[in-house]
Amino acid sequence: MKVAVIGAGGFVGARVAARLAEDRSIEAITLLDQAPFAARDDRRVRSLVGDFAERSMRGAALDGADAVILLAAVLGGAAEANPKAARRVNVDATLDLFEHLCERAPATRVVFASTIAVYSKPMPDPVTDATPLAPVMVYGAQKLMMEVALSNFAAKGWLDGVSLRPSGVVARDGADAALKSAFMSRLFWSVMRGEDMTLPVAPESRGWMSSVETVARNFIHAAKLPEIGANRAFTLPALSPTFAEILEALRRRFPESRSRVVFAPDPEIVALFGAYPRLETTTADSLGFQCDADVDALVTNAVS
Repeated sequence: MKVAVIGAGGFVGARVAARLAEDRSIEAITLLDQAPFAARDDRRVRSLVGDFAERSMRGAALDGADAVILLAAVLGGAAEANPKAARRVNVDATLDLFEHLCERAPATRVVFASTIAVYSKPMPDPVTDATPLAPVMVYGAQKLMMEVALSNFAAKGWLDGVSLRPSGVVARDGADAALKSAFMSRLFWSVMRGEDMTLPVAPESRGWMSSVETVARNFIHAAKLPEIGANRAFTLPALSPTFAEILEALRRRFPESRSRVVFAPDPEIVALFGAYPRLETTTADSLGFQCDADVDALVTNAVS
C-alpha cells in the first residue's frame, strides 16, 4: 500500500507520518507540507516541500498513492480573520485535489480531516450521527462544503472518500496563543513542566478531547479500512472529561509538579469549549475507530 499525507509537517500530520513509518505493511509514503519539516531516514519515505494548490506539486505528491490523508488547512481563527485566504486552501485547493484523484481508476481512498465546527452552537444533547449540521464559523462552513463534495464523489464512485471529525486534539506543545482553544494543550505542558497557568473555564466545564496519538491512529485506520459503508462523514469517538478530571489525571501522571492551576471562567470560552453535551459515535464505533481508553490514557498519549 502507498500512502500520501498532505500537511505532513503539522501537529497531527507529523504523528501520522511517524506511525505510518512504523507500519511495515506500508510500501511507500509520500509526505508533503508547505513549510520545511524533518526528513525521515527511511527508503520508503519521500518528503516534498510545496503548496498542494499547485497542480505540479499536487501531481508529484499523489503519484501512485493508493490512499491520501488530507490534513492541510487554514484553521479556525485564521480562517475567520481572512476567509478569502482560507478559501484558497480549505475549498479551492482541496476541491482541486479531489478532482485530480477523480481521474483515476480504481477509486482512490481519501481521508479528509474535517472538524466538529460543522455543528451548530449550542449543540443538542446528545450529538449523534443524525445531528443536523449548521456551522457558524467560516472554518466549519468551508469544511462542511468539502464533506458534501467528498460524499457526493464517493456516491458517484469517483472517489473512495471519508471525512473524519476529530475533537479537541491535545496536546500541542507551544500551541499558538492566538487560538482560543490553545489553553487546552497548554494545560498539559504547564503541569508537566511545573508552570503556573490560569484556565478560562470552570472545573465542571466539559469538552470533547482526543490525544494526538489516538487521532493519528484513527486517520491511518481510515486509510486502511477495506470497506467504509454509506455514511462518508462522521465524528470520531472522543472522551468528554471535565477540566477538573483532566487536572487530577495530570497530577497523578506528574506528582512532583509544582504547577499552580487556577480556574477563572470566561463566559465566551466556556460556551465555546466547556459546554459540550454527550457524544454518540455509532458509525465510527462500528467501523473500529477508537478514543483514548480513559482520562489517564488521554494524558499519557497526549504527552508521549
